[in-house]
Amino acid sequence: MLQGTSSSVGKSLLATAFCRIFARKGLRVAPFKAQNMALNSRVTPAGEEIGCAQAVQAIAARRLPEVEMNPILLKPEGNCRSQVVLMGRPWKTLSAGEYYSCRDELWRHVASSFGKLSAENDLVVVEGAGSPAEINLKAGEIVNMRVALAFGCPVLLVGDIDRGGVFASFAGTLALLDDAERWAVKGFIVNKFRGDRSLLEPGLEMLSDLADGRPVLGVIPWLDNHGLPQEDSVFLDETGSERRPGTTDIAVIRFPRISNYDDFDPLAAEEGVSLRFVERPEDFGRPAAAILPGTKTTLKDLVWLRDRGFDGLLSALLLSGGSIAGICGGYQMLGRRLLDRASIEGGSEEASGLGLLPGDTVFDPTKATVRVGGTLLPEADFANGESLRVEGYEIHMGRTTLPEGSHPLIRFDDGRIDGAVSCGGRVWGTYLHGIFDNDGFRTAWLRSIGWRGEERNVSRADLCEAAFERLADAVEAATDMRLLEAIVGL
Repeated sequence: MLQGTSSSVGKSLLATAFCRIFARKGLRVAPFKAQNMALNSRVTPAGEEIGCAQAVQAIAARRLPEVEMNPILLKPEGNCRSQVVLMGRPWKTLSAGEYYSCRDELWRHVASSFGKLSAENDLVVVEGAGSPAEINLKAGEIVNMRVALAFGCPVLLVGDIDRGGVFASFAGTLALLDDAERWAVKGFIVNKFRGDRSLLEPGLEMLSDLADGRPVLGVIPWLDNHGLPQEDSVFLDETGSERRPGTTDIAVIRFPRISNYDDFDPLAAEEGVSLRFVERPEDFGRPAAAILPGTKTTLKDLVWLRDRGFDGLLSALLLSGGSIAGICGGYQMLGRRLLDRASIEGGSEEASGLGLLPGDTVFDPTKATVRVGGTLLPEADFANGESLRVEGYEIHMGRTTLPEGSHPLIRFDDGRIDGAVSCGGRVWGTYLHGIFDNDGFRTAWLRSIGWRGEERNVSRADLCEAAFERLADAVEAATDMRLLEAIVGL
């Protein structure tokens, strides 16, 4: 089990690495995180919603994602409330206090999920959340030391040395644990190291002395541009809105409750594309295209967009020849009306959309979570009439209908239509998350907004596979694998 001295120390990425390392040793490996708080999520083949990190870790382990890998997913909605997705389905929307009062019921699902994975696999790579030393929350937590002690998981503490104070973080975390919890901690991993390791060695020895001989199993180097999806919104804080090298500039509106922003990783990975996440109008600039991404609170973020003046900037972008795309909640905003008479989002009952597409959206309690595939319809002029194959997944609680004479974007294999596209193809929207993972679609749209880059000879899936291998190579080389295997019991 990987636990951290704080959030964002790199637990998810290291868990991904170890899933691949042990999978390529011939073991059947499964990732597990009892409770994840994230607005980036994926859909399993069974149509259940789990955190993006566990889905990616499953793929790294050469497995299909399963709901037991992340039985509890918390999706923040603001005002200290979150939608609780339990075993892949929306359960309740709760405040923090209400959530902790349900921990016994939730724990039963954690225990049964871990039991199933443990019985079916040679190894379970477990990820904690935040820090096990949050002493105000320890009594009710169901994701860190309670998991380790209940299921007998040896714990490695992960610390981020790039932040500074990593030795104090390790020592302080141990000091705040009780005896049983300290016994579960078998060693440390120093993450995000840049520099000369020989200068670090004296500190590693002193840390081991302070920690009753617990070893440092690895000093993992700073891994830049690893090419795998990011789950934590800290990533957006670090990347900012500054334009990066690239002749084709794309601005993604960063809503307060932006979700599934990893949808745009394939665009950012293309040579010649500058992808920026923008939350201030003054940073919008003059992009070739703007994207309205998914959001957990569509109506509230639509108000935010208008209050900031982005609606005017989007209109000006169209008048100057630019393009606009909307994914999921962003697609809903591009339509004419949004109706929430069942108070699914808890805000106003009705709002006018941006009117750039013809759809009307009605929110209802049934959440669509399904993996789908289909064909791009000829009305998408940017595809030059090609019937491009697209695949992805839906996660939404609204249904959008188009008036007669509208142009849908996709026809799914089950006969349903999805999305809409304007005449000329410069405005389009879809519920299909992962649409830019489709190489043909991504290339066609980028060409339509002026991109002149060279088309890759390898697919997005092959690039991700190569990224898993690079990550595993780097972490394995920096880790004492013999000692780790002895701790795990392999």
